[in-house]
Amino acid sequence: MTDFTDLVDLAAERLGGSVLTANDEFFAPKENLLKAGEAVWIEGKYTEVGKWMDGWETRRRREPGHDWCIVRLGLPGALQGVIVDTAYFRGNFPESCSIEACAVEGYPTPEEVIAAEWVEVLPRSVLQGNAKNLFPIDHKAVRFTHLRFNIFPDGGVARLRVHGEVAADWSRLARHGEVDLAAVEHGGRVLACSDMFFGNRHNLILPGPPLGMHDGWETRRRRGPGHDWAIVKLGARGAIHRVEVDTSHFKGNAPGSCWIEGCDGEPAEGSESWREVLPRAPLRPHTVHRFDEVAAAGPFTHVRLNIHPDGGVARLRLFGTVSGIDRLNALAPQESEAALLACCGSRRWARQVAESRLFRDISEIKEAADRIWWSLGREDWLEAFAAHPRIGEKGSRRSEDEQAGARGAEEETLAALVAANREYEARFNHIFIVCATGKSAGEMLDLLRERLDNDPETELRIAAEEQRKITHLRLEKLLS
Repeated sequence: MTDFTDLVDLAAERLGGSVLTANDEFFAPKENLLKAGEAVWIEGKYTEVGKWMDGWETRRRREPGHDWCIVRLGLPGALQGVIVDTAYFRGNFPESCSIEACAVEGYPTPEEVIAAEWVEVLPRSVLQGNAKNLFPIDHKAVRFTHLRFNIFPDGGVARLRVHGEVAADWSRLARHGEVDLAAVEHGGRVLACSDMFFGNRHNLILPGPPLGMHDGWETRRRRGPGHDWAIVKLGARGAIHRVEVDTSHFKGNAPGSCWIEGCDGEPAEGSESWREVLPRAPLRPHTVHRFDEVAAAGPFTHVRLNIHPDGGVARLRLFGTVSGIDRLNALAPQESEAALLACCGSRRWARQVAESRLFRDISEIKEAADRIWWSLGREDWLEAFAAHPRIGEKGSRRSEDEQAGARGAEEETLAALVAANREYEARFNHIFIVCATGKSAGEMLDLLRERLDNDPETELRIAAEEQRKITHLRLEKLLS
């Protein structure tokens, strides 16, 4: 899909998007910007301040500066493009606009968002009046939560659409156990369908119950052989445990039956990789069908919903779980890098491993981790070493668990470790690194003293190997 307008509108009011604040909204309220549906024109309708407009409109500016509003995205994600729609604003549209973005987690106040660190994602760009102005965004790999929409110098905009890819927090979602892997709020996307004459395919995975027949996916009446279908890319690779197919509001036009197939990897036309998830089952009109048993759990990355012969489906829910490796794959690049940095303190290592995704299993990520680790230089290794506490010192909970053998050691042994650490650092200019898991304080002290006899280059390689072992253990814990 090369057209960004085919991606989800991350700022959609229905998905939780809202305009938090604006510096001015004299003629028309800021909330109109994110309203569903096209803007409308009502001839002759006026308010006490002027012509009624279906959009956000500021007063005429008589001093330097520009107008702005802050938008909270309903679904945090990576931006692909925006539509600045100036419908019916002919003599009162802004001359130009720009957009900045930031990432602020939780539920910040408008003041906290304004004080955040902003990144310009759309430089100042000329606008046309009474038109849909489409602008691609060049920050596709960054997860944002809020936008600052600037208009120059003033004027009105009917609608703002912010298209992109949802960056779901799978580290949090996985703690909930079973989740809807297809849900748009979890990063699911309906990639393609055979037909959507009456209802858009994207409606299939929207949150909440359907609002009516218009709020589902509906195909035209089939007059020949075959059947209709829709392909959904899951928000994360996972195992499917149960399925819901909802035909609510489709009373005289529900499909006669459906079946679901899944594949692990990008689907290809005519591919034999599709496996049966749900056997063919009859469907009833205006009914939520719950199927608690599936033929094959997966893991899957894509599913194909087949309906026979045609008709309408309101919602598709695919409940399942993801593994640790799939959670890592599903994270946004910055989040993946942060998670990996907790396994090894080299920023270059974490960045390159994050860029090497997608991993199929733990062996693949360990292989990539080793290959990248041994390709790095001395400074990167030293950066990783510096992220550890000294043996016997208090550090993070994780480090203390790894050095459990040092807890309860005799004072004499701990004092010897402190002295040996100082001698080691004076000789090699970095801290003593050892994979401490399963080792007693005495064993670590013996290893430290033994390695003091090494030359610096030999010791650097030995320390790097110990870091590699530590990284493997931490990766296993991260993905468990």
